[in-house]
Amino acid sequence: MNANPILQKLDGLTARFEEVSTLITDPEVIADRNRFVRLTKEYKGLEELLSAKRDYEQLLANLDEARSIVMNDDDPDLKEMAREEIAAGEERLPALEEQIKLMLVPADPEDAKNAIVEIRGGTGGDEAALFAGDLYRMYAKYCEVKGWGVAVSSVSEGTSGGFKEIIFTVTGDNVYGTLKYESGVHRVQRVPQTETQGRVHTSAATVAVLPEADEFDVEINEGEIRWDTFRSSGAGGQNVNKVESGVRLNYTWRNPVTGESEEIRIECTETRDQPKNKERALSRLRSFIYDREHSKYMDDIASRRKTMVSTGDRSAKIRTYNFPQGRITDHRINYTIYNLPAFMNGDIQDCIDRLTIAENAERIKESEL
Repeated sequence: MNANPILQKLDGLTARFEEVSTLITDPEVIADRNRFVRLTKEYKGLEELLSAKRDYEQLLANLDEARSIVMNDDDPDLKEMAREEIAAGEERLPALEEQIKLMLVPADPEDAKNAIVEIRGGTGGDEAALFAGDLYRMYAKYCEVKGWGVAVSSVSEGTSGGFKEIIFTVTGDNVYGTLKYESGVHRVQRVPQTETQGRVHTSAATVAVLPEADEFDVEINEGEIRWDTFRSSGAGGQNVNKVESGVRLNYTWRNPVTGESEEIRIECTETRDQPKNKERALSRLRSFIYDREHSKYMDDIASRRKTMVSTGDRSAKIRTYNFPQGRITDHRINYTIYNLPAFMNGDIQDCIDRLTIAENAERIKESEL
């Protein structure tokens, strides 16, 4: 059992778990919010890993005992029971080993975060805006099935429907870790409503999925934020155009890597409650800065991987939606299915599962387990 490579990788985890258990009760650590949150997450991960380790060790011990009975015992009934236990144990062993291998690979700390999703109509004019609207509805229905919350913070409608741009926050369990695979260029091939000749046109929309930054992830001097308020426009009764509920945030951010300054401007008009709009604008500001400051981190990951599934590269064409043939193709994993109506209605879990499996396989391979 000592030569088992998985158990060798698990050596020392108990000592680290006990160390972390002590640290998260230390008043100095509790006072350091950033460190406390990081250690609490590590504690949870180690707890799950040690539980899997115990299951694995027990399974190996049971297999050794059953094999010994088959080899050495004279009781035929006992031997038969032992053979059944060996068959069941050997069937379970590979899945448990894969589970532990994946748990041993360092998790992306962003995965547990909520997400801010930005959809923008790209090439294709009005048709691109309509497609951006279709993508938003697809994600909204998927989130509804998952039980996640969706809050739109900014909308720019297309002239013929859909959206030139729509930005929304998704809240729930492991949101970013699930939706991060959607970042990139989504291409659509279909006959536009305005096309009289029945010709298929190609247009595109870009999707950017950003991890929602926590307050302690980035440093923002709120005293330097310049706020403007204005009257929201659109349908909605007597409050519209009478109360200055819309907010506009202006902030000068200095890039810590290049030293260059950048003016960030964010508008939020979704709710009629000005404080809520300010809160959403601040959340988007934190996530924008967090995304910029972690771009090098993402580039480093992408450069280490031969076939990166989720690069964060928003210029990469990731998926084609062919309406005449009812076909969706995800180009990263050569995945093609012919259930486009269901897919556009939010049935995208199978594709996300396949992307997750592909990325997990890469991560296990990189870890040399």
